[in-house]
Amino acid sequence: MAALLRSRLTDWTFVVPVLAVLILMVTWGRSLPGPVIVVVAVLLGGAVLAAVHHAEVVAHRVGEPYGSLVLAVAVTVIEVALIVTLMISGPEKTQSLARDTVFAAVMITCNGILGLSLLLGALRRRVAVFNPEGTGGALATVITLATLSLVIPSFTTARPGPEFSPAQLVFAAVASLALYGLFVLVQTGRHRDYFLPVDSRGKVIETEEHAKPPTTRAAMVSLALLLVALVAVVGDAKTVSPTIEAGVAAANLPHAFVGVIIALLVLLPETLAAARAARRDRVQTSLNLALGSAMASIGLTIPAIAIASIWLDGPLLLGLGGTQLTLLALTAVTAVLTVVPGRANVLQGGVHLVLMAAFVFLAASP
Repeated sequence: MAALLRSRLTDWTFVVPVLAVLILMVTWGRSLPGPVIVVVAVLLGGAVLAAVHHAEVVAHRVGEPYGSLVLAVAVTVIEVALIVTLMISGPEKTQSLARDTVFAAVMITCNGILGLSLLLGALRRRVAVFNPEGTGGALATVITLATLSLVIPSFTTARPGPEFSPAQLVFAAVASLALYGLFVLVQTGRHRDYFLPVDSRGKVIETEEHAKPPTTRAAMVSLALLLVALVAVVGDAKTVSPTIEAGVAAANLPHAFVGVIIALLVLLPETLAAARAARRDRVQTSLNLALGSAMASIGLTIPAIAIASIWLDGPLLLGLGGTQLTLLALTAVTAVLTVVPGRANVLQGGVHLVLMAAFVFLAASP
């Protein structure tokens, strides 16, 4: 036991998340000087890398598609908690926070993570191969959730602005949760094989060949450290957000761009995990992460916001503007054309990355 403890104390993947949480506890809610902000930022980056490591350990133990769900759901739960906390602390500035965060998550996952995964997979084997049945079902669920939660509010007439009435919000929340739950049941049960990695001939790869799965004890320790690291990532991102806000204001960027930066930080563990999977020729795992994260972001955020709206003051703006609607529609069409063949080359990856760049640019310069 003592030897195990000593090995953990010398393992950076154990030490960094713990230090990141400790500094989060010390600095939470305080005005920090520049050197402390630098320390927090460094530990934030370390916590991101540690989260990726522990997510891969857990994923290797439980196998696909369960492993992809671990990181996606864990990040989204903490992301939802962060959104609700910010909305409670500053309602006059956060009426569109849920919308901006969810939309940013959809664009980052469906263009950034998906495009990077396809590009890396295609560079490895010239053509990235995945299962179009599972990926297509996941994409259809994401598009439906995004339309119900982010598009429809722009066209309803029950309220004057781009927001739902209470009854409409309840319906959207129940529908989102039901769709997400149904997808998880399909992914982990009846059609589990649709979401398993495939080889160049489209044959399912049931097991990893490069290493033995970790023990149950090691996986449980990594799961606990993954949650600690994710708490540190989101919490430390919030701690440095005032500095980010000051930088955004100094650069004369829209205030909504802060949400894009925070979303990029929060989704960084999933991005790195997806990139590593793609480099190992596990493109299906990468796509599970990308689309699963988008789905969880909507399917869990909207119900949580619906419950929180009971005591939140002010309107809850969910409907997207014209530019955002155009980007979402273009992303949906492009993703469908990418997914249907079950094979993609560097062109498809590049197209999605360009859409990601367009989203970031237009968020900075609307």
